[in-house]
Amino acid sequence: MTPSLLTAPKMAPWQRWVHRPQRMWIRRAIFQVHLWVGLGVGLYVVAISISGSAIVYRRELTRHSARKIVLPESGRRMSSEELTLRAQQAYPTYEVDYLREAQAPGEPDDIVLERGRKRIERLFNPYTGADLGDPHSAIARMVEWLADLHDNLLAGWNGRLVNGIGSCLLTLISLTGAVIWWPGIKNWRRSTTVSWKARFPRLNWDLHSALGFWCWFFVLIWGISGIYFCFPGVFGPPVHATELGTSFLSLIAQLHVGRFNGFTKALWTVLGLVPAVSAVTGALMWWNRKLRKKFRRPYRQPATGAPLGRAKVYLLRRNVYQQDELSPANKVELLRVKTVASDRLLIVRD
Repeated sequence: MTPSLLTAPKMAPWQRWVHRPQRMWIRRAIFQVHLWVGLGVGLYVVAISISGSAIVYRRELTRHSARKIVLPESGRRMSSEELTLRAQQAYPTYEVDYLREAQAPGEPDDIVLERGRKRIERLFNPYTGADLGDPHSAIARMVEWLADLHDNLLAGWNGRLVNGIGSCLLTLISLTGAVIWWPGIKNWRRSTTVSWKARFPRLNWDLHSALGFWCWFFVLIWGISGIYFCFPGVFGPPVHATELGTSFLSLIAQLHVGRFNGFTKALWTVLGLVPAVSAVTGALMWWNRKLRKKFRRPYRQPATGAPLGRAKVYLLRRNVYQQDELSPANKVELLRVKTVASDRLLIVRD
């Protein structure tokens, strides 16, 4: 007999769309997607996160670390053809791509040479034709390497394609994480804080959960803007046709780098490490739950009463004494207790 609507238990509006067993099945499925996609792209997320955080100050580092060479004016400046010939003689296996003449008399000329897909940039003295070396300092080269890693994974267009796929997966991780994060009405506040004095597994879980809550919007924006940078055709003419769409794309591009002012640059540098921390804490959670017990060193039970110097080792399993001499009636001096798995080793005076 069907119960009356007046006597049936009341359900919240958000609970009526699907039965509880189905909700739990959907939640478990979303959790599996979040888990395995996160583990699959964990190293990628760490590399992109650290490199992105490092290049927030790319312009400033490149500008301040640029080599400044002042040349004495001595004699006639060489023509472009003469300087090109000198560069060709210095690097016979390369071809000169272009030459940029200096704007001031005391500055060197900049020449770019290429061989296949390899390109090098050198400074030349326009008065003597001498090779003055790389125009970029070691810091500038490191920043450019990190920028290429972040943009193209050091693989050109193919790397940009893989990077776009990674951005799609990062967006998926962000969306699934928002669904499985919800711990319920009674416990949601607990999932926004970190218990710094807790044991490591609990601390690791708190970091993963709290960072996911407070930084969820940033991670989602980085994923969407990464898709836009790698696959601009996805946001095609229908989006660019309206002023609102153009403003939206411009906004997410600016939010990706955070170069609004000095405060946002510093904030983005710190927040840029959040995806890397989340990937590491997520992997540690999986390790603690699934693999830690499998790789734990096996324990070999020692012989009861085996001599150990001036002491003997006895096994106390599940708080039950195995030897009569260890009973409370006998007075033995307990040296120390060592816990191994669910057993305890008692070392007593011989």
